[in-house]
Amino acid sequence: MDRLQKEMLARADASQVAGLSRFFKTGPGQYGEGDKFLGIKVPVTREVVKQCWRRTGFQELEECIGSEYHEVRLAALLTLVEFFRHDKTVRQACIDFYLGHMDRINNWDLVDLSCYPLLGEWLLDKDRILLYGLARNGKTLWEQRIGMVSTMAFIRHGQLDDTFTIADILLHHPHDLIHKAVGWLLREAGKRDKETLVRYLEPRYPDMPRTMLRYAIEKFPEAERQQYLRK
Repeated sequence: MDRLQKEMLARADASQVAGLSRFFKTGPGQYGEGDKFLGIKVPVTREVVKQCWRRTGFQELEECIGSEYHEVRLAALLTLVEFFRHDKTVRQACIDFYLGHMDRINNWDLVDLSCYPLLGEWLLDKDRILLYGLARNGKTLWEQRIGMVSTMAFIRHGQLDDTFTIADILLHHPHDLIHKAVGWLLREAGKRDKETLVRYLEPRYPDMPRTMLRYAIEKFPEAERQQYLRK
């Protein structure tokens, strides 16, 4: 067993397992059904990754991403982000690894903490058809969420068009976790350019899922928010 996994297992906290299992909806029929937890909070996982990533390789990540434990898979993804950030020579390998293990990226935190620092950053100067394909045809809810949330990297560089276009693809998705993701990214785009967000919302908001709309307009003045919500 590699050091990264050993360090994670050493920090298991049984008192936190039940709470995390409830929070990430692991019960029968829920979106995280059957996932297992060690009881490790994200800041602790980040600290382990900080200590271990320089002495971890792709072979070790292969073992970690295959773990039955949610937090060990998260540690693998956060380590992959560190590889990507610090060594340009392995960036293609990082993306190949990520795309090859999307079946193990199977809850919203695993998606949100990894996709835009990896896929989003990688695609800043490339064609983004991959994200459109994930949003339209992703085999899972999580792949579709990756297609949306990866655009956070573009927003941070002032590139907003893909966020609005992919939001349109997912506008009538049936799942609440997609509604939240789309609304969140629309809100972030609106922080950069409120006028463009308002133009996007005007013909669409009466038919948008309520949760999506609430997230999208969260930073609007209260009176303006209430106008949208009343209509």
